[in-house]
Amino acid sequence: MASTEPVSVYYLASGRLGVPLLEALAGDARIRLLGVGTQPDRPSGRNRKLEATPVGAHADRLGRPADRVTSVNDDAFLNRLRELRPDVVVVAAFGQILKPALLALPACGCFNVHASLLPRHRGAAPVSAAILAGDRVTGVSFMRMDAGLDTGPVYRTLTTEIGPTETTEQLEARLAELAAAGLVPCLWDVVHGGLTAVAQPKDGVTYAARLSKEDGAIDWSLSAAHIGRLVRAMVPWPCAHTLLPTPSGPRRLQVLEAVVHQGQAHAGQPGDVLQADAAGCVVACGDGRLRLVRVKVEGKAAMDVGSFLRGHRVSVGTRLGSLAENEG
Repeated sequence: MASTEPVSVYYLASGRLGVPLLEALAGDARIRLLGVGTQPDRPSGRNRKLEATPVGAHADRLGRPADRVTSVNDDAFLNRLRELRPDVVVVAAFGQILKPALLALPACGCFNVHASLLPRHRGAAPVSAAILAGDRVTGVSFMRMDAGLDTGPVYRTLTTEIGPTETTEQLEARLAELAAAGLVPCLWDVVHGGLTAVAQPKDGVTYAARLSKEDGAIDWSLSAAHIGRLVRAMVPWPCAHTLLPTPSGPRRLQVLEAVVHQGQAHAGQPGDVLQADAAGCVVACGDGRLRLVRVKVEGKAAMDVGSFLRGHRVSVGTRLGSLAENEG
């Protein structure tokens, strides 16, 4: 007779992706949630006030205070897990590398929720990478972790199409809900149903490195389609950005929303402002034109481009550029 004992789980997560998963684990009778671990609170904002991770804050609200774990590979944390004796450790957007001693500790191993269709977009920023690459479909992979970077065998995948205007923030939220709906059934099948993982194919491997602020820099010599994807991929962080010339010197301008501008070919150079009036702000690209929709000047609130133009003198022929071009 099949076991009906709840699956005992210790959960490691930090980012926004992990919040709906925590809800799924905490609210299902098939799961015995032994504990939640997250990255330590870190200084944030101008006042450098300590701020919990999204998962840490949500765990606290649920009345399940999260362990702030400096290193999951320390003996103290490993001994804590040994005492808890989890069937499985579930990991989602956690932010630390699990070493072999921890990977081998749970009875059924460590189970990772990865926001891509592996082996495509292994690494720390798979959602942004999928949008930037122009992928039409992405999804979630449930995998058994090994010592490599998202190289373990996969138990199950769930797929979804990427919307033509979706940002990383929006797509990540949808993927989190998709993963949350499938997580507990998959864990149950692994622990009680004999579900086995299948090795990832050797073909089709790509990597999605952790984002830096520099990844948001706009290169206007690229196509309008590519820059449009960059804008979507960099929301909410680090945000696509360019340099706006002003009388007091260049200022960083974040582009939060933009669309490819349909129309006749232009004669401007990449980065040239071709239109700046009540109808909008259009910028020349290496191929095509981009219409800015929503922007943010450093130190100011985000605004629609009409409000931006009313407060900033931007004329046709103004050239937007990169920090490197400005320094050169």
